Amino acid sequence: MYSEKVMEHFRNPRNVGEIENADGIGEVGNAQCGDIMKIYLKIENDIIEDVKFKTYGCGSAIASSSMATELIKGKSIKEAVELTNKAVVEALDGLPPVKVHCSVLAEDAIKSALYDYAQKNDIEIEGLENFEPREHEH
Repeated sequence: MYSEKVMEHFRNPRNVGEIENADGIGEVGNAQCGDIMKIYLKIENDIIEDVKFKTYGCGSAIASSSMATELIKGKSIKEAVELTNKAVVEALDGLPPVKVHCSVLAEDAIKSALYDYAQKNDIEIEGLENFEPREHEH
């Protein structure tokens, strides 16, 4: 049912925690389904120097959060904006169809944190022009 990579990232999630004085913080989720994710970014010279997350949810949500943070750490803001939920699913060697929404949550949390960073620094980030933080849906 779950790939080895999903199980590995669930059992040993990477980048768990929070960053004090984070440059960008994104929180997305839906209390009704129980999946809530918070992402913290430390950005220097348009590079994501550090990223941490706190996720309340199922194993797929935790694995998606862990993998998503691994995929953007050390990358440029532009590369992070371009991360899709499909890329997260592929990096995890797949998710059951009913759990794909967890990868969407990860993508949205990253975009929400980048949006927060842009707002705090009064800048525009290409790819986030029409982004608005929203309620997570299945």
